[in-house]
Amino acid sequence: MSSEPIRDPMKDDLLTPKNSALIIIDYQPVQVNSIASMDRQLLVNNIVGVAKIGLAYGLPIVHATVNVKTGLNKPPIPQLRKVLKDLPTIDRTSINSWEDVEFVKAVKATGRKKLIMTALWTEACLTFPALDAIREGYEVYLVVDAVGGTSVAAHEAALRRIEQAGGKPISWTQLLCELQRDWARSETVPAFMDLFIETGGTAGLQFAAERPD
Repeated sequence: MSSEPIRDPMKDDLLTPKNSALIIIDYQPVQVNSIASMDRQLLVNNIVGVAKIGLAYGLPIVHATVNVKTGLNKPPIPQLRKVLKDLPTIDRTSINSWEDVEFVKAVKATGRKKLIMTALWTEACLTFPALDAIREGYEVYLVVDAVGGTSVAAHEAALRRIEQAGGKPISWTQLLCELQRDWARSETVPAFMDLFIETGGTAGLQFAAERPD
């Protein structure tokens, strides 16, 4: 058996390393510590995994923070800074990143129309830029298990609002599989396996044992 010829990675309807960009917004201590829609440690594990996925597949990454320069907030959590290292952050004062000139310039500079978006909180810092990006013709993909809100109700209502506007919910696992797509793309298989095991825990180990060689 053989796979079909690789589709044009720029025009593919699915996410590819060539047609998508990763957006990470406000994973700072205050925001993480206020999350009540999921386990906070799991949230941290998942956003770190998503960041590593972005790096492994060469996605342009736009990383934004809020109120660090004003002294009202702290830098991103150390787990994320350790992964993203010297990647610059765009600091702003607006709750809605899309109302920050530098942020929008950075997104447009990626040249990508598919935006994989993560942010804290779901009901504010994810919802507002997602709705604005959709309005401007971007396709927005929400990594639902790497974002969180101040309550389950707030998180779920925000996701529904974005979905009603055209946003597309995905999980970190789906993101990883969609970018890989074919075991024949052997150059990224080792990273795929490492990320799945590291982020997926025991489920990842089970997958590794059962996957085709």
